[in-house]
Amino acid sequence: MTENPYLYTLLTVAATVAFIVVASFGLGFLARGVARLAGFSRLRQSSTFAGYFFAAPWIVGFVIFVVVPMAASLYWSFTNYRIPEAPIWVGFRNYTRLLLEDREFRGSMVNTLFLTVIGLPLQISAALLLAVLLNQKQRGERVFRLAFYLPVILGFNAAVLLCWRLMLNAGTGIVNQIIRALSRFPPLGYLNRAVIYVVEIVNAFFLGINNGNFTLFNKVIASGFPAANRVPMWIQTPLWSKMAVILLMVWGCGTMMLIFLAGLNNVPRELQEAAEVDGAGPWKRFWRISFPLITPYIFYNLIVGMIAAIQIFEPIYVLYRDNATLAPSAYSLVYYLWRATFRFNEIGYGSAISWVVLVLILLITLIQFRLQNRWVQYELY
Repeated sequence: MTENPYLYTLLTVAATVAFIVVASFGLGFLARGVARLAGFSRLRQSSTFAGYFFAAPWIVGFVIFVVVPMAASLYWSFTNYRIPEAPIWVGFRNYTRLLLEDREFRGSMVNTLFLTVIGLPLQISAALLLAVLLNQKQRGERVFRLAFYLPVILGFNAAVLLCWRLMLNAGTGIVNQIIRALSRFPPLGYLNRAVIYVVEIVNAFFLGINNGNFTLFNKVIASGFPAANRVPMWIQTPLWSKMAVILLMVWGCGTMMLIFLAGLNNVPRELQEAAEVDGAGPWKRFWRISFPLITPYIFYNLIVGMIAAIQIFEPIYVLYRDNATLAPSAYSLVYYLWRATFRFNEIGYGSAISWVVLVLILLITLIQFRLQNRWVQYELY
């Protein structure tokens, strides 16, 4: 290997290009040979060669970077594999350990269930509310669309999440400063205390399921309604660790909002006008006309959002990875996968977790598709 990094880079690029060209010609000739054996005409053989020649870079890339790693991961999931040691075949030992012995894995399952069952409906509801508001055709509409979509552009990168970590500080964070200012008005103050009480009860119950100990749940119930000066302890207590992640999920609902906005724009205007002439108010027009017609968009956001919620990783990694006492209350499946694979170097065990996550996503998606006929309206009339 050359010691000159620039020359090494050029040689790597040249070898990659050569490999792509050779793979393209090879796949094209192979496809043309199969077409010849099938008795196709010369024109059909030439078309087959051209099609596979230009599709070869994607096909070869898919095989190398998707199929081969998946096959290796499936094999490793049945082994005890720790780099640099060679894999040792253990059969279903990793899966039995996961499903029957590993309490932390079961805890990550419960946490992921919490994020999906509670966080995803809140995210979809916020996106739908914003879409309805932005569908009113008011002045400055484009500015608001950009503002609400900006979190998607920023994404869950480390810099943005570190800013959120500062903003969620219980004492000096701007989020709690705003809550304190709004809580000076009695109705909003009571609402804030009621939300804190409900959130802490629900989270204490889920933590009790994780630990098999409901002492904290009983303590929250016994402590009664929060005091007037209480604020959410976003990243300081296990009772709020998952709610901080849900807050970030809701903050990043811009993509769902745009999809809902497209669906609302596709609702026929004549139906809205006919209902308005018949005396239907805004709420009835939305619930009886718009909502049934945007159920395909809700279904799409539900499927994509569910997959994203199950695979959530970045917020948990940045907010809690250096807090050993708080992190277990927020572990997601993918975070636990990263922890087992890259922190403890258990490649085989991590591969087993990845396949459990894959099967879980496939099962839930299949169930959703089977149930869609009961509530999704695809036909207009």
